Amino acid sequence: MGYNVVVVGATGNVGREMLNILAEREFPVDKIAALASRRSLGTEVSFGDKTLKTEDLDAFDFTGWDMALFAIGSDATKKYAPLAAKAGCVVIDNSSLYRYDPEVPLIVPEVNPDAVHGYSKKNIIANPNCSTAQMVVALKPIHDRAKIKRVVVSTYQSVSGVGKEGMDELWDQTKAVYNPTDDAAPKKFQKQIAFNVIPHIDVFLEDGSTKEEWKMVAETKKIVDPSIKVTATCVRVPVFVGHAEAINIETEDFLDEDEARDLLRESPGLMVVDKREDGGYVTPVECVGDFATFISRIRQDSTIENGLNLWCVSDNLRKGAALNAVQIAELLGREVLKKG
Repeated sequence: MGYNVVVVGATGNVGREMLNILAEREFPVDKIAALASRRSLGTEVSFGDKTLKTEDLDAFDFTGWDMALFAIGSDATKKYAPLAAKAGCVVIDNSSLYRYDPEVPLIVPEVNPDAVHGYSKKNIIANPNCSTAQMVVALKPIHDRAKIKRVVVSTYQSVSGVGKEGMDELWDQTKAVYNPTDDAAPKKFQKQIAFNVIPHIDVFLEDGSTKEEWKMVAETKKIVDPSIKVTATCVRVPVFVGHAEAINIETEDFLDEDEARDLLRESPGLMVVDKREDGGYVTPVECVGDFATFISRIRQDSTIENGLNLWCVSDNLRKGAALNAVQIAELLGREVLKKG
């Protein structure tokens, strides 16, 4: 016996990836529905070897459905998620709407699986920000062993983080460099993204940080440990898919780089590729389509007493969004709903 599953926002990048991953991981599905806005009604999407036609989100009745994976913006989620939850369907939400709600668990299954039992307060579970998700998977085993005091992270985030429009803009601007007659004016990004980097993701806050940077701070505290101090600089780079992060970690107890390498290698969701030779590390291009979060460049930070540096790379459409949501669905099924 399987689950009745809804994917909301099935025609977007993340929604399509959710359907792909549900099929790839052979999630136990009895019935599945692909929902989209009325303007996308009838659009065909793939689910394994099946083709689904999207149904109208406005007219859908969530009664009798076990879980809904939401991949729509916060505004639409605010309208539809409570309707699904009230109908008894557990919502797994990829937007930022519920991440900071104390009554909604924010979950990365490799890090805080026990939090899933808090879903019942609102019948909603939140999926973290893409940049946070991959980082906390790497932080968890180090924190368990040596207690992390402080994290300094610089991100290198791909354009797919803002959806198809961001990918199209990078493509169009790259072509325009070689054909200046093409329109290359920035639309989705604040400045030209092709052959450039932009230290600005989301809106600026009063303290000079951006909201993306604030998200990494707040979400790491909620998922891992509120005592961890985090400072982040988030940068958009001209890469289509795959986020990278340079992470500096200060711990209470000393942790040797070799032990850290072994800890990370043995931890769920991580793959260590760390050879001190040309090409002995993973880059965003190589992580696309993979479930793992890759760790490279593990080394001691000699400027502080107990410090480590590492390089963290992951497919942001997978671990940063769709994969994590499916892993939450698996966790929910295994630990709470327990069908089949």
